Amino acid sequence: MNVQQQIEEYIAGQPGPKRVELTELHRMIRSVKPAAKLWFLDGKNDDGKIVSNPNIGYGTRTINYADGSSKEFYQIGLSANKTGISVYVLGIADKKYLAESFGKTLGKATVTGYCIRFRSIKDIDLGVLENAVRFGFENGSGEA
Repeated sequence: MNVQQQIEEYIAGQPGPKRVELTELHRMIRSVKPAAKLWFLDGKNDDGKIVSNPNIGYGTRTINYADGSSKEFYQIGLSANKTGISVYVLGIADKKYLAESFGKTLGKATVTGYCIRFRSIKDIDLGVLENAVRFGFENGSGEA
């Protein structure tokens, strides 16, 4: 199964309202950067244990570790969780920037250094979320 099929299967497996919202968010993120590489992480580690919620990833960045090693990873992530949806904006050097720049105008959402979490897209301003995603694509670095 290719990545696109994994993403479609993941979204299709969500309950009705969340499936509709994930579909809309997936389309929005793809419209911001249509040529971005797609990723799908099933949430399992190398031993097959579930360690996180599955994630859809968009774009490519290189994470550089202190020991000199590096790995390729996505810039923007999208994931369903028990209480709603999370959008990850990775690689922003200033961990306060996301909350300070988008948090006040986004709506009912929790914004951390790299995560925007909300119950429903009805609770947020999708234009502000789109701007945060656009910022992440344009400014996400690879420093870990």
